[in-house]
Amino acid sequence: MTPARRLKNILGGSAGNFVEWFDWFAYSAFAIYFSRAFFPAGDQTAQLLGAAAIFAVGFIARPLGALLFGRYADRAGRRTALTLSVAMMCGGSLMIALIPTGLGVLSPALLLVARLLQGLSVGGEYGASATYISEMAERTQRGFWSGFLYVTLTGGQLAALLLLVLLQRVLTEQQLYEWGWRIPFAVGAALAVIVWWIRRGIHETRSFTHASVPEEERGQAWALFTRYPQETLTVMALTAAGGLGFYTYTAYMQKLLINSAGFSKPVASQVVTLLLATFMFLPPLAGWLADRVGHRRTLLASYAGLALVSVPILSAISTATSAVAAYFLGLVPLVLLSGYCGLSAIFKAELYPVHVRALGVAVPYAIAQAIFGGNAETAALFLKQIGHEAAYFWLVAGMMIVGMIATFRLRDTRDHSLIHQEHEKAG
Repeated sequence: MTPARRLKNILGGSAGNFVEWFDWFAYSAFAIYFSRAFFPAGDQTAQLLGAAAIFAVGFIARPLGALLFGRYADRAGRRTALTLSVAMMCGGSLMIALIPTGLGVLSPALLLVARLLQGLSVGGEYGASATYISEMAERTQRGFWSGFLYVTLTGGQLAALLLLVLLQRVLTEQQLYEWGWRIPFAVGAALAVIVWWIRRGIHETRSFTHASVPEEERGQAWALFTRYPQETLTVMALTAAGGLGFYTYTAYMQKLLINSAGFSKPVASQVVTLLLATFMFLPPLAGWLADRVGHRRTLLASYAGLALVSVPILSAISTATSAVAAYFLGLVPLVLLSGYCGLSAIFKAELYPVHVRALGVAVPYAIAQAIFGGNAETAALFLKQIGHEAAYFWLVAGMMIVGMIATFRLRDTRDHSLIHQEHEKAG
C-alpha cells in the first residue's frame, strides 16, 4: 500500500471518530442550557446533575455497543463496522434535536433513549477505529497514528465547544435555553451522513484480510475472559485511569469553572475551548516521541505525573480568579495526559490477536469507561453538592496510581508487536 493510500485510509477511519465525539460531547457542552428544559426542578447543580446522570447512562450502553460492534468487526471486517456505527450515531443525534420538551417524564425518557443509541454507537466506534488505525499504520509510526485518534476525538469535542461559543455570541441566553441547544445535534446528524459516505470507500486492513483463523473462532467474546484475562484486566485498568483523567480535565472542567470558581458560562466555555485547541495536537507528538524513546516509558511518565499534580491543580482551578490562570493550570494535566491518549489505541490493540482484537480493544475499554469515565461528572457534582469536592480530586490521583501499576505489567509495544508479526506472515 502506498503512503498516500495508507494516509487516506487512516483519515477515513478517523473521520467518523470526529463526528461520533462531536455528537457525544455536544451533550456535555450544551447541558448547561438544555438541563433546565428537561429537569426544571431544583437549582443549577441539581439540573446539571440530572443531565449528567443521563450522560452516565449513555456510557452504560457502550459496553453492549462494544460487544456487538467488536464482534461484528472481528467477523465482517473493521470497515463494515465503522460504517454502521456512524449511521447509528446519526439516528441518536437527530432524535435529540427533535425531542419535544415540557412533556413531564416523557421528555427525559426520550432523551435517555437517544443517549442509549449514541452509547451503542460510540461503544462500537472506538474499538473498530482504534483497531483499524493500529493495523493500518506502519510499525515505526504506530505511536504517532495512535495519537492521531485522539486528534479526531478531541477535534470533535473542540468543534462542539466552538459551536457553543459561536452560538453564545449570536444568540441570546434565552434563545439558547429555549431552542438554540438543538442546533449542534442537527449539525452532528448531517456530518454523520457525510462520513458514512466517505467510509464506504476505505480499504480493509491487511491483518484482517490475511488472518488464517476459522470463522467460528472470530469475535468470540468469552475468549477475552477465559483465554486473555490478564490482557483484559490490563486494558480495563489503563482505561479506568486514563478515561477518568480525560473526562475530568475536558468535560468536567467547564462545570468546575462555572460551579466552583464562579466563572460565567461564556468565559468558562472559552477557557475549555482554548485548552482543547492546544491539547488536540499533543497526543500525536507524544506518540511520535514514544516511537523513539519507548511506549511503556512514555505511558509510565504520563500516569506518574498526573498522580502528582491532580490534587493541587484541581484545587487551584476550583479557586481560580482569572481566565488566563485557569487556562495555564488546566494545560499542565493535559500535557501529561497526552502520553496516555497518544498510546491508548496501540497498547490495547497489541495485546490481542487479530481474531478477537476489535472485541479486546472495545469491550474492556467500554466497561471501564462506563464505570469511571461516564461517572466522572456525576461523582464530582455529587461530592460538590454534599460539601466534599476535594475528595474527588484525591480519587483522580488514586486512579492514576492504578494506571501506573497496570503499565508496569506491559511489554513495550514499540519493540514487541503482534500486528507487525501478522504483517510479516502476510508478506
